Amino acid sequence: MITLDSMTEIDAFIASGEMRLLYLSRPDCGVCKALIPKIKDMLTGFPGIEAGYVDLGKIPEAAGTFSIFTIPGILIYTQVKEAIRKARYVSVDQLAGEMNRYYELLY
Repeated sequence: MITLDSMTEIDAFIASGEMRLLYLSRPDCGVCKALIPKIKDMLTGFPGIEAGYVDLGKIPEAAGTFSIFTIPGILIYTQVKEAIRKARYVSVDQLAGEMNRYYELLY
């Protein structure tokens, strides 16, 4: 998971591949800290998906741009369009199932 440090980097990251995952959170979020290792582990089953981490403390405008009202926010983009959106309490198994449908179509 790469760290994205500006809106320009975020936009370029989303546009740079067929499928991208954005993980938006803050370092002081307990739920975020507990969930991120599970998301990283899940992504090992999806080698074509690259993930980006956005620290909303450093890039607060990202919360408004992506309409993030609670964290963590997980956005999955397929071909530059948002396909899946999850927030706060996320079932990793359910997310993997939803991602798999798009993944099988693209890869």
